[in-house]
Amino acid sequence: MSAWKWLAPRPGNLRVWQVGLLVALFVFWHLMTTPGLIPPLMFENDKQAAFFFGEPLIIFSRIWRWFVTEGDIYQHLAITLVETLLAFAIGAGLGLGGGLWLALAPMASAILEPYIKALNSMPRIILAPIFAVWFGLGVASKVALGVTLVFFIVFFNVYQGVKEVSPVVLANARMLGASPKQLLRHVYLPSATSWVFSSLHTSVGLAFVGAVVGEYLGSASGVGYLIHQAEGVFDINTVMAGILVLTGFALALDGAVGRLERRLLKWQPRSGETEKL
Repeated sequence: MSAWKWLAPRPGNLRVWQVGLLVALFVFWHLMTTPGLIPPLMFENDKQAAFFFGEPLIIFSRIWRWFVTEGDIYQHLAITLVETLLAFAIGAGLGLGGGLWLALAPMASAILEPYIKALNSMPRIILAPIFAVWFGLGVASKVALGVTLVFFIVFFNVYQGVKEVSPVVLANARMLGASPKQLLRHVYLPSATSWVFSSLHTSVGLAFVGAVVGEYLGSASGVGYLIHQAEGVFDINTVMAGILVLTGFALALDGAVGRLERRLLKWQPRSGETEKL
């Protein structure tokens, strides 16, 4: 019983459980796709599973070759990361500014609301070919697509966060003589900050989506280009390797956003601290 308590998930061994689950998933993947290890479950022979899902050992060897042996992925990865970071920064900045402006300008919000909802309801992935025509097949078209994906996520979260500022807090600040700039800095922005970071965590993945989809549809470089080339020759191992590389860098960028969030929101109690109180 004591051994089970030691192994049971808890904050102290949470990382061990997370890594263990990841290892278990890759082991299961390896067993299901390696010819001859176990009988096929859904396929006519044991080679079909490897064809459709790839083989983890080959995928990891390909990633090792990309980064260590040959080092030929760095130029592609650099382009994708530049496109992602630019789309993330520009989209988040425009969403933050637009959300604050419309939340504090009721008349402008009332006029533009139907147009904003119409643009948000548009499946923006279909804009990729249009951006390729407008901006060419370089970085600009990928950044433009990523901006359209990031902008609305941040915009609506900021807009809602500012709208939910307590009227009592606003009234007290105005009674104390706070100017509009002071209200923006000390009331509106702190109220919207948690909403902003919540949207940024979602926007990280969408920025990668914009960059990769743009490269997939038309490009001569980038990780999306490598994935597209591999799909053309049914090389599922290279496709999976590209997906894992993109996932790893997306998690790294999300982790950077999380560290910035913890640094800027020190004044907010964490969930564990709230429960203790």
